[in-house]
Amino acid sequence: MRFFTLVRYRFFLYAGLLPYLLGAAWAYGVEHSFKPGIFWLGLMGILLSVVGVEAFNEYFDSRMGTDRVFNPSDEAPISDAVLWLGIAAFAAAAAVGLWLAREGGWPILLYAFLGGLAAVFYVGPPVRWVYRGLGETMIALSYGPWMTLGSLHLQTGRFSWPALFASLVPGLLIAALAVVNEIPDYHQDRLVGKRNLVVRLGRKGGVRLYTGLAAAGLCVPAAGVALKLFPFPALAALLAFPLLVKSALAARDTYEEPRRFVPAVRSIVLCYVVGAGLFTIGLWVSAWT
Repeated sequence: MRFFTLVRYRFFLYAGLLPYLLGAAWAYGVEHSFKPGIFWLGLMGILLSVVGVEAFNEYFDSRMGTDRVFNPSDEAPISDAVLWLGIAAFAAAAAVGLWLAREGGWPILLYAFLGGLAAVFYVGPPVRWVYRGLGETMIALSYGPWMTLGSLHLQTGRFSWPALFASLVPGLLIAALAVVNEIPDYHQDRLVGKRNLVVRLGRKGGVRLYTGLAAAGLCVPAAGVALKLFPFPALAALLAFPLLVKSALAARDTYEEPRRFVPAVRSIVLCYVVGAGLFTIGLWVSAWT
């Protein structure tokens, strides 16, 4: 159980896995190609990467004091064991990536390298993307195009422009999720020097930004079907729109009160899961229709 106290495993469920599954679903449903062994090995690499990301985030946030600005005694400092867990996880993920590159060629190394730069230096020195206002962009690229196209390349060995367009669904939705999570931490982030988008735009501007990003992400399936780039079942993603509306309505009145803002966060998390999940399922079942 100690492992689960070191790593906030919620990202296994709604952030790290869905873009990878989307790439595999595109390969199976649209390009009619699927390699089970490669799929499972790639999934292992993604899980290891998520462990590394979460461990690094916890460790460096603790060292910067981000989570204890107003209540320094609330939590004990994070152990150095968390840092070593992150290093070991990233090293194992890199080993998996090198093995997969033997099958998929140099593009797999490129996707792994880009994702590694984003993950290791998201809060890690010396780059600290999140402190430079680039954290949300790195998250969108990592959990959108890079992970989706990397997963697709494992299965097909090819790049696909329509699949790149499809990767905007999880990319934009996860960017919205990143922004909405920054709104309750506005004052803490300002005090520790995190110049993220909410700090730059203000909390009200952050609400507008995250709702716009999520709406754009959910419009992608409709545009793709209209342009005949996506199969018709991909429209199932639109069922997530009520969750976005629910989040936006809650955020409108509570963005200055972190405790009351929780329902807005929960609804956008569900919007990500439902929207990206149903989009992925729609692509998968298109192989049968």
